[in-house]
Amino acid sequence: MDQPLLVFNDKGIYCAKADVYLDPWKPVDKAIISHGHADHSRWGNKHYIMHHDTIPIAKHRLGDIHVSGVEYGESFSVNGVKFSLHPAGHVIGSAMIRVEHQGEVWVFSGDYKTEADGVSSAYEPVECHTFITECTFGLPAFKWKPQDQVMQEINEWWKKNREDGRTSVLFAYALGKAQRVMKHLDTSNGDIYTHGAIENLTEVLRPMIDLPETTRITRDTKKNDIKGNMVIAPPSAHGTTWTRKMVPYVTASASGWMTFRGTRRRRAIDQGFVLSDHCDWDGLLYAIRESRCEKVICTHGYSDIFSRYLTEIGYDGRTAETQYETNDGI
Repeated sequence: MDQPLLVFNDKGIYCAKADVYLDPWKPVDKAIISHGHADHSRWGNKHYIMHHDTIPIAKHRLGDIHVSGVEYGESFSVNGVKFSLHPAGHVIGSAMIRVEHQGEVWVFSGDYKTEADGVSSAYEPVECHTFITECTFGLPAFKWKPQDQVMQEINEWWKKNREDGRTSVLFAYALGKAQRVMKHLDTSNGDIYTHGAIENLTEVLRPMIDLPETTRITRDTKKNDIKGNMVIAPPSAHGTTWTRKMVPYVTASASGWMTFRGTRRRRAIDQGFVLSDHCDWDGLLYAIRESRCEKVICTHGYSDIFSRYLTEIGYDGRTAETQYETNDGI
């Protein structure tokens, strides 16, 4: 029996016919990368292939790498296997990887979301026979509100905090989520200040996205300058001495995990906004339907539960172990 077009081994998702890996978690000779988050784009590969917009992100994080860039929809062949990248809607430059050989088509989704966010290239369905999907939020309990509604809640929260004389400290993932939030903030409420980790990546992305003005918080930043304004920081900054300069402040987190109130309590967050760069339950099912696939391989997240449901509704649902993370911020 022929080996499947893509297999999961100890280094990553492997296409033997092309001798190429997709988002490998161990160093390999040739890697096609779906996006710039650390669990999908790792150091040590000899040659990287990724969307043009992901290259500055990867170089910022990984240093001087040997990399080739391609556009969405641009086909390239490796040893007779045809590859192309298609918008995943997850973060800037994120892509689903289409693999075709002798009429058989697989799609590796990487991480993705189906709601357009006004920052990333909007998700585009890709038809295939086998679809490899993440399941970060693969439970019916996860159901997202429209982005406009969530951003209205965030802007109203900021406005009230300013009226109360308090600074708004919003924790958001440094790549993708932070820029998505700042893009839609109502700057009539005040100014946007950023943690260094957020500002570093924002500077990398500014040539590709129209973003509002932000100010990096440094040792010289005055407490009175920040008061009443918006501060965007990575989740790792929560509970550190760095936040002392913000007093008095109110904290919030923008994450899909804020669906569960217990998460907010455990993390000692004052306010939770349910905003994710991954699909909710309905988004996952929509993507699978639109792919017209027969087989679905479920990876990181609630893969067992989601694959069982897919089998119940008529798909060939399976699971596979990976080293990708289910992180969506704090």
